[in-house]
Amino acid sequence: MYRIVADVEKYPEFLPWVSALHITGREHLHDKEILKAHMTVGFKSFRESYTSRVTLDPAARAIDVVQAEGPFRQLENHWRFTPQGDYCKVDFSIAFELRNPVLNMVVGTAFGRVLLRTQDAFLARARALSKKAL
Repeated sequence: MYRIVADVEKYPEFLPWVSALHITGREHLHDKEILKAHMTVGFKSFRESYTSRVTLDPAARAIDVVQAEGPFRQLENHWRFTPQGDYCKVDFSIAFELRNPVLNMVVGTAFGRVLLRTQDAFLARARALSKKAL
């Protein structure tokens, strides 16, 4: 699961609201990889682009994302992966606030559904990739 979430360049292939994602910078710091990712997302009539700093830490099984520039007053999310036998426990947290209070309210009301669709999309991706590996 860590590899699937860390492969941010593939998000437009399976996350329904991600229409584009480009890595605009990449650096290595000790055992971590730091990406600068420019993403365009859309939900109904809402469409925005922003740039995030993505820190990939495979040794700690952690991914941390913070907006570098864009429409959010705050955007950060954190992923933690804990192997459990043949499975993996995934802890995900997100904090966001758009600069536009009206959009913030509209997005906030749909956010629960978006999170469920995100979860479903990542699980479907994992299933599809595991079938290819067989």
